[in-house]
Amino acid sequence: MAGTRSSARQGAADEALIRTLYEEHGGALLAYAIRLTGDRAAAEDLVQETLIRAWRNPEALTETRGSVRGWLLTVERNLITDRFRARAARPAEVAEVSEAMATVPVQHDHADTVVDSLVMMEALEQLSPDHRAVLDSIYFQGRSVAEAAEQLGVPAGTVKSRAHYALRALKQSYAGRPGTLKGAVA
Repeated sequence: MAGTRSSARQGAADEALIRTLYEEHGGALLAYAIRLTGDRAAAEDLVQETLIRAWRNPEALTETRGSVRGWLLTVERNLITDRFRARAARPAEVAEVSEAMATVPVQHDHADTVVDSLVMMEALEQLSPDHRAVLDSIYFQGRSVAEAAEQLGVPAGTVKSRAHYALRALKQSYAGRPGTLKGAVA
């Protein structure tokens, strides 16, 4: 029975401690947290967590160890810093998809682009080095026929001829592949 009274008195003392801390320092703690976070709800949570830390460490709340408010503000600042660091270390959260959104088809799937790129690279490897060099110069480096001819050291007519035959070879390599590069090679 004595243990019950003792724990009841301790509970009342703890409640009085927290109530006193909140009355004396709650406004300053809340203002500080709002200023640092920009979010009142988060600031209120931080004040609560700061007071819980004070309740767990009553020895730190004596004026002989320094300013109580200073200790509380330091604890709160550390909590805010920890939250920011934790948020920065985690990947961004993805919102849950509602059932209505789950039935909406995917607008763009990058897998098709990856497959198309792989197929194109494979087809380009099948071309002769001369044909591949012309396509690289004209289509990938953006040169004109005259610029490509100068770069490759061949006449402009040869560049046009090689480009024509290279594109025709690419088109033929896709003739037997249904669904690849939709509209890319006409």
